[in-house]
Amino acid sequence: MRSFGVASAVAGLIATTSFFVGSVNAQADPIVIKGSKFFYENNGTQFYIRGIAYQQSFTGATAVEGTGNDADYDDPLADPQACRRDLEYLTQLRTNTLRVYAVNPNEDHDECMKMFADAGIYIIADLSAPSDSIDSNDAHWNDDLYARYVSVVDAMQGYTNTLGFFAGNEVATQPNNSDSAAFVKAAVRDMKSYISSKGYREIGVGYAANDNQYIRTQLAAFFNCGDVSDAIDFYGYNVYSWCGESTFQESGFDVRTEEFEQYSVPAFFAEYGCNDVSPRPFTEVGALYGPQMNDVWSGGIVYMYFQEENDYGLVTLDGDSISTLADFDNLKSQIAKATPTGVQMDAYQPSNSPASCPSVGGQWHAQASPLPPTPNQQLCNCMYESLSCVPADNTPADDYQDIFDFVCGEDKNACAGIQADGESGEYGAYSMCDSKEQLGFVLDQYYKNQRRSSDACDFKGQAKLQRAQNAGGNCQSLIAEAGKGGTGTVTSAPSGTGASSGGSGGGATSSTGAAAAMIIPTADFGLMPMAFVVTVAALSGVGMLLL
Repeated sequence: MRSFGVASAVAGLIATTSFFVGSVNAQADPIVIKGSKFFYENNGTQFYIRGIAYQQSFTGATAVEGTGNDADYDDPLADPQACRRDLEYLTQLRTNTLRVYAVNPNEDHDECMKMFADAGIYIIADLSAPSDSIDSNDAHWNDDLYARYVSVVDAMQGYTNTLGFFAGNEVATQPNNSDSAAFVKAAVRDMKSYISSKGYREIGVGYAANDNQYIRTQLAAFFNCGDVSDAIDFYGYNVYSWCGESTFQESGFDVRTEEFEQYSVPAFFAEYGCNDVSPRPFTEVGALYGPQMNDVWSGGIVYMYFQEENDYGLVTLDGDSISTLADFDNLKSQIAKATPTGVQMDAYQPSNSPASCPSVGGQWHAQASPLPPTPNQQLCNCMYESLSCVPADNTPADDYQDIFDFVCGEDKNACAGIQADGESGEYGAYSMCDSKEQLGFVLDQYYKNQRRSSDACDFKGQAKLQRAQNAGGNCQSLIAEAGKGGTGTVTSAPSGTGASSGGSGGGATSSTGAAAAMIIPTADFGLMPMAFVVTVAALSGVGMLLL
């Protein structure tokens, strides 16, 4: 994926659109997956993505200053006036898919989703948000993120033109953070399980990867390997190697295509549109939808609709007025000629098998099994109530790391229950709890290991004793599964969901989590308790193809 400054640039997807236009009251024909291809569920025609990234003032995992709501981003699917304004231009580009990088589950999406459904336009929604995403360099899959992800699933699953979800965008971007892939794959596993457990229709969950030469093949294999219930349903590839008047060979598209010939799930370009040459001629469109690529790739998404400082836009917005750019005209000309040769679903017999899992070593640092545990808020609540030593109410979250540093440096056994190591595949049962719950667990372990010494639960007033609640009923069984030191394996399914959506799309509920989970510290010194007198250390067309 293309990276701009500190944040990775979100890219757009150019999806295949169709001449299919529903009646005013009709729902879109859902897109389903068979083998490595997408199909319209009812007519069985192969679906090629002709997509566009559609979100203004959004730069990946970085919060945007001055946006219009308290979620630190603007949800384009919650603005019917803007959707109506843009629809004319999207249809000129034969758009059949929009990629939206952050959806506000508390907003009403009914009007925009119906408008797009009537025009044959589908949505791929990222499940994260600027302040709620898996951090490449401090990866965790925890209760807060789980609540965010399921709230978006709940909000969007009821729309038949929801094509799928991305559980992560360019999280594992290079060798030194490739261990983060394990946490994203755990999110994929849990969202697939959640969709199934709620009885929702089958909606794919995938990952959007950047194009890093050192880990690209391991990354694709990692998300496709192992148990199907843990693996992605589709793979999005953010590729910017075709610039200007390049060629299939010069751009490396020939090698990338060969690498994915045996991939067992649909693969497509989740972002493309290099702007090293401006205006962009979009000559890669002919290759992407032509005979050299259309049997392997399911189309792609162009980055992006709105012109902004990074100069990747197709249109400029001035108030409510849209003006098209040269990039728009060039893409329109190229996409008009996109006529991939598809296959009918009934005639297609998949033959590709899942990839073999890459081994840890060299440039690759993510263990394929086990994956991080499924977040379970009930378990975390039960655990916290059972503790005798917990953080004091007035302890700032900014001070947590100092306490972790000290306790884990002095007593590593106290921290075993919260460790989360994607490279070794070692995860504590409480590694998915929020930072306050984790800190409580660590403090309590330390306190007990110090034989409940009165000054072992002090930490200069930043810890306190509480009356531990006896874990009864389901709490008792959950804590028993977690084990005395938090090193057991919890198999009970989580009971929580997300928070209520304003629209009829999902009718689900969402919740706001506490502070982000902490890394298990490696420092030897930190904030010490009073017992040690020491100082403190310091996110349907013609023929076989419907276009």
